[in-house]
Amino acid sequence: MGISLGLVGLGAFGSEFAELFKNHPLVDRIALCDREPERVAAFASRESFRGKFRESDAYDSLDAICRSDLDALVIITQPWLHAAQAIQAMESGKHVYSAVPVVWLPDGNEILDWCDRIIETTKRTGMHYMLGETTYYRPETMYCRRRAAEGAFGDFAYAEGEYFHDVDSPYSNLREVQRARMASKAGDEWAQRLKRYASRGVVAGPMHYPTHSTSGPVCVMRAHMTKVCAFPYRNRTGDGYFGAEPSNETALFQMSNGATVRICEYREIALPGRETFRVYGNKGSFEHDQWCDRAGSTRLTESEMRDPLPPEVLEASRAGREEAGPYGGHGGSHAYLVHEFVDAVANGRRPAINAWEAARYMAPGVMAHKSALKDGALLDVPDWGDPSAPLRAGAPD
Repeated sequence: MGISLGLVGLGAFGSEFAELFKNHPLVDRIALCDREPERVAAFASRESFRGKFRESDAYDSLDAICRSDLDALVIITQPWLHAAQAIQAMESGKHVYSAVPVVWLPDGNEILDWCDRIIETTKRTGMHYMLGETTYYRPETMYCRRRAAEGAFGDFAYAEGEYFHDVDSPYSNLREVQRARMASKAGDEWAQRLKRYASRGVVAGPMHYPTHSTSGPVCVMRAHMTKVCAFPYRNRTGDGYFGAEPSNETALFQMSNGATVRICEYREIALPGRETFRVYGNKGSFEHDQWCDRAGSTRLTESEMRDPLPPEVLEASRAGREEAGPYGGHGGSHAYLVHEFVDAVANGRRPAINAWEAARYMAPGVMAHKSALKDGALLDVPDWGDPSAPLRAGAPD
């Protein structure tokens, strides 16, 4: 039996997922929601949507779509809205897929509080929450999880993760992204909130969006970060984009399994961009798309590293997207993210990237930024335990 699902946020990124969610074989009905009515109209008029979309399933607000009888909502809105909107949706009886990050805010304590509230809401309502972290379904991550499950790494010793995204990257210029985000109704409201943060002297940093770099080591090792020290690099050209914020932050973490992990979140670096990780064990290691052990190294292709999608899902993912390919962007992760959420809701199981897992990607970055602002002070990283554990351990500094 299929599910009904609403797409909330049909901007540039949300539009990339619309066809994938609509085409999934387990989605029987699709709804559309955006504060900008022309975005809804653009999808509602598509011939490909007519089989699963009806006129009464067009909405202009989250409040309105939360009053519907839909099973689930896919929230791909502005990053400062994600957590509050996810909670509202779960409170209304909807399962939630949220784009990354869990939430972006200048105040790290608020980020931790939202992580806490999302987990509490998930437990209390029984609704599923899934974070759409793309690194989780990159080919190299899927391969490393398989090898880890086999015990091929042995004991984990060290890992590295990094997200190098220069502000002026030709592939995704962050100045243009910022301008686009602010040129909307939500952007106007956010501008006023930013003034209040500035009046309090709150200083954010790139580690407040750490999920692309932290998630690889965390999900492969099935361990969480317990302690951190971090250091900042500050822009030296007077670039107004950064203001008082560090442009780059580098952190060293102790893991719950005894391993050490180095994480970099850089927004000022002369590279085309890099979103990757490496994992080293005492029996086997993975780096640069190669499996390494004492017998030598083996270079792997993307097809060798990927987990298989069900044939009917792979075929559906191709429909109307022949030029883009069946897997979508961010290393071919999009189709996997869509399938994991839809299948979890349809079969009543907890998604792989659930609220507890998501918090283990976010909280380390918050504490790394705190450490960076304190000249590398060693700080504890809070953890909410596993889904079966009822209580949170640790506390923010």
